[in-house]
Amino acid sequence: MSPRDPAQPHRTASTLELFFDLVFVVAVSIASAQLHHSLGHGDFLHGVTSYAMVFFAIWWAWMNFTWFATSFDTDDWLYRVTTFVQMGGVLVLAAGIPGAFVEGDFTVPVLGYVVMRVAMVAQWLRASRSAGTLRSATRRYAFGIAAVQVLWILFLLIPTGPLQLTAFVVIALIEIGVPVFAEYRRQTPWHPHHITERYGLFTLIVLGESLLASANAIIDALDEVESLGPLIAIAVLTLVVTASLWWIYFWPPHHRAITTFRRSLRYGYTHYFVFAAAAAFSAGIEVEIDVLTGESHLSNLAASFTVTIPIAIFLIGIWWIAIRENADRVVNTVVPLGAVLVLLDPVLPIPVTLTALILVGIVVVLVVRPPVVRERIDKA
Repeated sequence: MSPRDPAQPHRTASTLELFFDLVFVVAVSIASAQLHHSLGHGDFLHGVTSYAMVFFAIWWAWMNFTWFATSFDTDDWLYRVTTFVQMGGVLVLAAGIPGAFVEGDFTVPVLGYVVMRVAMVAQWLRASRSAGTLRSATRRYAFGIAAVQVLWILFLLIPTGPLQLTAFVVIALIEIGVPVFAEYRRQTPWHPHHITERYGLFTLIVLGESLLASANAIIDALDEVESLGPLIAIAVLTLVVTASLWWIYFWPPHHRAITTFRRSLRYGYTHYFVFAAAAAFSAGIEVEIDVLTGESHLSNLAASFTVTIPIAIFLIGIWWIAIRENADRVVNTVVPLGAVLVLLDPVLPIPVTLTALILVGIVVVLVVRPPVVRERIDKA
């Protein structure tokens, strides 16, 4: 299990990594559905808090596997079996998400999470046997991850309430501190193109939830004749918005955002907000559909914000970590300004309309003004 060459040409995501991502499709879908139900009933604080906690487990487990794979993926039988164990843990976590939302019971999600993380400990210990100069880093990873899992088990003893949320935040901060602890002296190698491709693939997963919401609007329109026009409109607008978010995300050259360890941390950690916001956007669309069909009594203003706030977070997040350093002054003005303007969506009577117009406008600007880095490369 020797470290992979970070300069290996034509490195792409393996079929095992794509297979691994499928279980996260399930987990993200369930988390998004539970957020939709909470928001639709007006339970904003509890819904958003539960979603943030559950999505942390989804994101962090995926991200840890991804960064390990870019450094030590051997694709032999033992590596594959260990990966399958992690996939089983994701499914257990996903099965416990409804209970975490409805009852505040995180027992099943934590157990599923611990299964994934213990398998990750085994991977790091195996890698340490042939890591050479990286042996101390791999062992610090194994020790750090194992120690935090003890804290997650103890977390289950804390009753639901403010103390539980505080404990979660503290343990989560310790968890995300493990890579800093493990790699502060010597960094494990990562393949910039491979790692950013993996992030792009997960972005497609979370944006796919919004396409499902668009399809649900069409399905509901077939049954709700009185709301036929608005439902068809929101289905079309959702597709436009989702396509625009895809365009914006993949506009900059992402591999240039992780040229140093510090930049890679910023890129990886900020993606928590990018991923969570993209999945929450689909929940917001479902809430808008409920309002249109009379299944939710939320005001139009509140329903609109369940859509626009995630979009604003998505735009600011991707601008901060990837677009900002590859754009000129015009783009660096338009994207953050667009993130603010989408919050004015309730101004128009048809949901998502203003948001769609603003995002299409951003895309037009990006088309007219390509990444600065790419222009420099072309000139060179």
